[in-house]
Amino acid sequence: MAHRLLVRRIWSLSAKDIRCLPASSAAASSSSFATSSLQTAATRASFLSPSYALPRALPHTSCRGVSFNVQDHEDFTDRVIKSELPVLVDFHAQWCGPCKILGPRLEKAIAKHKGRVAMAKVDIDDHTDLAIEYGVSAVPTVIAIRGGDVVDHFVGIKDDDELDSFVGKVLGQ
Repeated sequence: MAHRLLVRRIWSLSAKDIRCLPASSAAASSSSFATSSLQTAATRASFLSPSYALPRALPHTSCRGVSFNVQDHEDFTDRVIKSELPVLVDFHAQWCGPCKILGPRLEKAIAKHKGRVAMAKVDIDDHTDLAIEYGVSAVPTVIAIRGGDVVDHFVGIKDDDELDSFVGKVLGQ
């Protein structure tokens, strides 16, 4: 019973309490179970202490992203309308099941063209003004914009071959 109380008390110690313990407190315990519990608590506390440095993220070699989320109307103008590349604008919603299927397929079709076309994602719930401006009445809707002008669009879900041909058509292939 005494061991349980000791372990419970040690386990509930905060990081500040562990740092204030004298170095001999672990040695004062005659039970190896209590000593290992103290070390476990100290390890847990040292992990929680602010001085603990988390490991750095693994290096990655990501090139410019295939797609980006539109933040506001100004961002849309800068990154879509003024873009030198053709941009496919994916009007979607979080609650839309077909949108969740189409998004990754569209990104895959765009990735095949290695940076010659970009993809903008517009959530219609967040950017209703853009959806109204471009006449979006159903989701998913994909609009191709080149040089600031709408060149093509489709509504609904497409299979991979249709998406590849759509992207190719937008690129003029």
